[in-house]
Amino acid sequence: MIRKNYYGCARGRCKLLLMRIVIYMLLIIISYTFFYPLSSFAEPVIIINADKQIQFAEHYFRTGEYFRAIGEYKRFIYFFHNDHRQELAMYKIGLSYFNGKKFQEAIDAFNELLAKFPATNFRTEVRFRTSECYIKLKEYLKAIGSLNDIAFTAENIDIADQAYYRRGWIYLEIYRWEEAENSFRLISKKNWDKYRPATLSHEMSKKKDLKTKSPTAAKILAIIPGAGHLYCGRYKDATIAFILNIAMIYAACEAFDNNLDALGGIITFFELGFYSGNIYSAVNCAHKYNRNTNKNFFEYLRQNSRINLGLRPDQEKKKAALVLSYNITF
Repeated sequence: MIRKNYYGCARGRCKLLLMRIVIYMLLIIISYTFFYPLSSFAEPVIIINADKQIQFAEHYFRTGEYFRAIGEYKRFIYFFHNDHRQELAMYKIGLSYFNGKKFQEAIDAFNELLAKFPATNFRTEVRFRTSECYIKLKEYLKAIGSLNDIAFTAENIDIADQAYYRRGWIYLEIYRWEEAENSFRLISKKNWDKYRPATLSHEMSKKKDLKTKSPTAAKILAIIPGAGHLYCGRYKDATIAFILNIAMIYAACEAFDNNLDALGGIITFFELGFYSGNIYSAVNCAHKYNRNTNKNFFEYLRQNSRINLGLRPDQEKKKAALVLSYNITF
């Protein structure tokens, strides 16, 4: 009887313990299910709206962190695709690539903007920026083609004149002087005081006084070893070419005089290579001399006659304002 009561009490205690464990587990499950989400929802939630997002992107752009700005502008476009500032954000992406010297990416971004918003208010600025990108990439013909499109389709004569002016300077940069002058002549009389084509034409007329070297003359003179280099002002190269060729000719003659025909033939073979190289080098020197002369003249024109142009977008009015900076000497 005593044993039976003992086992009965033990079993009762076990049941009580199990009930307590079950109750504790239920309490834990209930607390995680109901109370934990409520506590998390009670935390402050940060909501980014379109104004804050575009301001954040503009902050990065103003501080010169262009690639971070690109990411924020793209985030704005993705989340707020119905916002009226979509084209502004796309334009700023292209401008950020441009300022970050990623010119091909800038061209792609500008083209994407024009494809989505053909009548965008940034159209003129975008097309000028595209031409500048091509210049930076040294794709001058594409830059000229872009400016041709602007000039031929511009409804505003001021925009067309700016395109003619920029195109003229590209022609100068690739030393196509006559085409450059023709481009400057297309500037309307209305803007003559602004672009000073008469002053620029006067400066360009000095080109006829430039001293250049004739590649043909250098080639003929190079028949005498060193004379072609001497004509181009390359005195050190002329001395080396003269001494080397004379020494090789003398060595070949001595070999033949001493019946060393095989050695004489080898020396003659190498001498013909040196002699031909002397002529080719003289012609090359003439071309290089002329390129340097044209480059120096172009730098002179740029420093003394160029107007620095820029289009500054007015974000509030959404129109382009022309910025001029004169650098002309008299």
